[in-house]
Amino acid sequence: MVRKYKNLCSPITIGNVTFRNRMFSAPMSGAEITPECTIGPKSTAFYELRAKGGAAAVTVSELMVHPKTDASHAYHLNTQTVGSVASFTYTADAIKRHGAVPSVEFSHSGQYAGTYLLDKDKKESMTQYGPSAGTRPDGLSVTPLTKEQLGEIVEAYYENAKLAKLCGFEMIMVHGGHGWLINQFLSPYFNHRTDEYGGSFENRVRLAREVLTAVRKAVGPGFPIEFRMSGSEMFKGGYDLEEGVKIAQAVEDLVDLIHVSAGSYKFGFSITHPSMFRDHGCNVYLAEEIKKHVSKPVATIGGLNDPAMMDELIGSGKVDVVVMGRALLADPELPSKVEQNREDEIVRCLRCFVCMAERGTTQTRRCSVNPLIGREWEGMDLQPARKKKKVLVVGGGVGGLEAAVTAARRGHDVILCEKEGSLGGILKCEQGIDFKYEMYELGLTLERQARLEGVEIRLNTEVTPEYAEKIGADAAIVAVGSVPIVPPIPGIDGEHVVVVNHYYMEKDKVTGDEVVVLGGGLAGCESAVHLAKEGKKVHLVEMRKELAPDANIRHRPILLAELDNQKVICHLGYQGLRITEEGVWCQAEGKEVLVPGSAVICAVGQRARKDEAANLRDIAPIVKQVGDCLRPSNICTAVYQGYHAALDL
Repeated sequence: MVRKYKNLCSPITIGNVTFRNRMFSAPMSGAEITPECTIGPKSTAFYELRAKGGAAAVTVSELMVHPKTDASHAYHLNTQTVGSVASFTYTADAIKRHGAVPSVEFSHSGQYAGTYLLDKDKKESMTQYGPSAGTRPDGLSVTPLTKEQLGEIVEAYYENAKLAKLCGFEMIMVHGGHGWLINQFLSPYFNHRTDEYGGSFENRVRLAREVLTAVRKAVGPGFPIEFRMSGSEMFKGGYDLEEGVKIAQAVEDLVDLIHVSAGSYKFGFSITHPSMFRDHGCNVYLAEEIKKHVSKPVATIGGLNDPAMMDELIGSGKVDVVVMGRALLADPELPSKVEQNREDEIVRCLRCFVCMAERGTTQTRRCSVNPLIGREWEGMDLQPARKKKKVLVVGGGVGGLEAAVTAARRGHDVILCEKEGSLGGILKCEQGIDFKYEMYELGLTLERQARLEGVEIRLNTEVTPEYAEKIGADAAIVAVGSVPIVPPIPGIDGEHVVVVNHYYMEKDKVTGDEVVVLGGGLAGCESAVHLAKEGKKVHLVEMRKELAPDANIRHRPILLAELDNQKVICHLGYQGLRITEEGVWCQAEGKEVLVPGSAVICAVGQRARKDEAANLRDIAPIVKQVGDCLRPSNICTAVYQGYHAALDL
């Protein structure tokens, strides 16, 4: 067959190992780390899924090489911990059996030890080791590593590399970026030593070379070593791209692949992990420039998920390999779909940070658009239904579509009814906001999948008990969604007032240079950012004392920073009283004040269609309710509930 993305699908030999394509799975912490810091069966299945989906390399993350000076709760590999060697061996086997190359990331957190602890208070009882004495942003003191300790750490890289190879890993990634220990030594911001490990560039790169030399000694010639680095630290006082090029040149004789990322821990999470507010591939220029100055293959990473873009990067010679993290959570089969010319079936990552928010709060893994993530060990393949049923799905939003697709894939006959003229539900409103357009596209992708799976779709069809009786379904999944809350205040029905759900259809009503967004939840804040990006002066009105409490812990600080970057004027503790042509009159601190604007966006929340759902409670012997009709929530909840409702049939 002729592969549409021939550059992306072409093999590459790195060291003495040939990789089946140019799409690598980035290091992502697994779904389970045992109390002994080994890889549990859930994590093994987590990594295996990406191998099964067609990635050429799958990197296990993170192995902390020297627990004595780095007490982060991440993977340890040693012969003293029962089950450690075995768990790594089983994981390497699970990756290899699908044709992917198993790799493992070697790290040391340096002065950010404790990063992975769920109980952050425990950091205070630990010693934080770094290149130099100092104080962390959170107030904890940093103790400089002695030469003897550095020697132990280098030896630990050697011992871990020997064991990793013994366990069956066929590549090792040495993490030298993102503000971790090796990066701390490379960085003039962190490294203020006066011995042979600090000061000049040659001294600051010394630890990286010693570590890489030790790893090479352990694994021998031809065994691929990947060096992950920040092309630029991208903050004042850190090194820039010019010095990033020098770092790559300084280590290239010791490595086989130079993996170029960006930024630093604590100084730009949305840079190291590009948010929805940044362009896809925003960090590629770093790898592109470094490739011009080195002879070894170069990999790039950072919000990449479009096959056409990635194919061009390789075809034009800008990079040799593309690395994806969140994109392969959203759709582990992305590489296989690319190789089979099925790119229109790819479920795109929304860059919503649900995956990372869960890691930081519950130490589990979840993905908004992939209900299997974090639960792979329960079974990676849908099982056929024991008995084929006629299934009626009521509602064509994300929950209903996910339920319909899943039920059809299990062999059921599925009819999906949607009372509007198109599918997608609340996702349709996201087409009006540029940085959320992929959420709109999710609805299109799910619709495409439903049609491919043979779901019978009936648009402009409202389901009543009488209509359902004629269908005679064995089971029904009710996903009738929610409706926007419209507060009963004077002027809310004015021509210059737009409910946020309808913004994509009524953009022409938002005239003038000054706009008021009524409601400071997630939807209101994101709408405010969008309007400010379009050049509007935006006032954000919220009756509570905080903004976006419904946003997850990773997305929220980035969103708040974006509000600040876009100079959105936030009015907290303001309660809307009435809307006039001048703007919104509010009560604040016992006074009436005018928040000016020629247009008003109403974004005060959603209300579940509970009555409509209740009316359909008896339309089949088995009836399940999913999504916003139960309680307004988010895409992740709707997808998860729709998926599992279909599994229960």
